[in-house]
Amino acid sequence: MNLTQKDIERSLRGAGASTNTEAATRSLLDRAETEGLLDVAYARLDSPFGELLVAETGKGVVRISFGEESPDEVVEELAWTVSPRVLEAPARLDPVRRELDQYFEGRLHDFTVPLDWQLISGFQTKVLRATAAIPYGETRSYGEVAAEAGNRRAFRAAGTALGRNPLPLIVPCHRVLRAGGVIGNYGGGPEMKEALLKLEGALPDA
Repeated sequence: MNLTQKDIERSLRGAGASTNTEAATRSLLDRAETEGLLDVAYARLDSPFGELLVAETGKGVVRISFGEESPDEVVEELAWTVSPRVLEAPARLDPVRRELDQYFEGRLHDFTVPLDWQLISGFQTKVLRATAAIPYGETRSYGEVAAEAGNRRAFRAAGTALGRNPLPLIVPCHRVLRAGGVIGNYGGGPEMKEALLKLEGALPDA
């Protein structure tokens, strides 16, 4: 008997009553993937800055959210923009969970998990590719990132592109500052941005 997505979701909700919840959930997720019903896997991960929601496709990490973004709204957004076949599958996110943990502990300087860039297009692609190349412990201004993206005058557009970054932390928009080194805005708040830069040694601790 083939499973439908509703069958999978119904079974996962009922897995809490199972005597072996983890095994039952893994079995259902394996069947979902085998039968082509799992295009986007997501997990809620703990961090020093609160809960993160991380999602991936077969190509790589496609979305990271935190701060004021509602996890339920992000999952709904993924269903509309990527695929309706979205399921919570924490084990699938173990590699990125490990790298994020190591990053927050100061032990990881360069992420190696693959990325899926499908939620990014146009000038934003150039801006975020340039941002992804900023080394750990360094910063750039919006103008410098705009220049790297091919239009040094488009610093406001660069700021907009960074504000819509679907892959924060891994694509380190926190390393982009206003002119004069002013911290500026950030999805998790300026305090989180400052803390990340201090973690990386890009700002003095005091």
